[in-house]
Amino acid sequence: MPNSTENLNITPFGEETPRRAVNVLEPHDVASPLIFASPHSGRDYPGELLKNSRLDRHALRQSEDCYVDLLFDEAPRFGAPLLRALFPRAYVDVNRARDELDPRMFADDIPKKADTRSSRVIAGLGVIPRIVADGQDIYARKLYYIDAKRRLAACYEPYHEALRRLIDEARSRFGVAIVIDCHSMPSAGGAPFRPGEPRIDFVLGDRFGSSCDPGIVEETELALRGFGYQVARNAPYAGGYVASSYGRPREGVHVLQIEINRALYLDERRIARSGGFDPLRRNMTALIEHLSATRRDQLRPPQAAE
Repeated sequence: MPNSTENLNITPFGEETPRRAVNVLEPHDVASPLIFASPHSGRDYPGELLKNSRLDRHALRQSEDCYVDLLFDEAPRFGAPLLRALFPRAYVDVNRARDELDPRMFADDIPKKADTRSSRVIAGLGVIPRIVADGQDIYARKLYYIDAKRRLAACYEPYHEALRRLIDEARSRFGVAIVIDCHSMPSAGGAPFRPGEPRIDFVLGDRFGSSCDPGIVEETELALRGFGYQVARNAPYAGGYVASSYGRPREGVHVLQIEINRALYLDERRIARSGGFDPLRRNMTALIEHLSATRRDQLRPPQAAE
């Protein structure tokens, strides 16, 4: 059974009772350079968010990658850790750059270095989201920058500190780190591109080849197709901040983003697991086992000549 890391980043949400911001399920014996991460499946909603939001909890949960962490929680059995954000995406989105701040949300000034013109900020989906997935505004009033600063310290920094630690440990042990960044997409995102085409079940994002070795992507796609799923690459999701900022194949760090169509396992209206959850979880466990058994010697970055 995996160990839940109890001493990792115990951090309060604001002035509330302290809670853990992140959780790492560690294997007893690390046997793989794989690192599974679920940044958007946190279900621990701070009272501060619920109090200040104009939306109820159900509406806020539209932004969650609901239960994705549970789909991959067998990873430690195969020697790979699973990193989970426990806070919700509607509170802090760790798949954004730290400075992607939306000035429309704040009653006071934000730092001049903030990236206020990124496409994600303009859409209302910065590191502190302004809207939920269906486009509704989260807040009835403006926040203050101190609110954002406190959230980033409490949630964003612990998540990325944990991810960097896991990557450094994998590189030290195996010479390479492979991050599988686990997400889900609304069923509308998997709709066929053209009439008559099948629904897309999975989207694999490698930033068009820049964040991950093509062999890893190919192995993952072949395994998923072997389970009977329809798989697309980089459309409509090519990978977010984690893939673009951590994926450095030449340095031995590979990041592959996986998007799962929620229609496979979720009643999206009720935000409840459907009858498809258990079969999908079994297939994701088989995918973990398959990737864990694949040799990674060829992925090690070349050594400089003495």
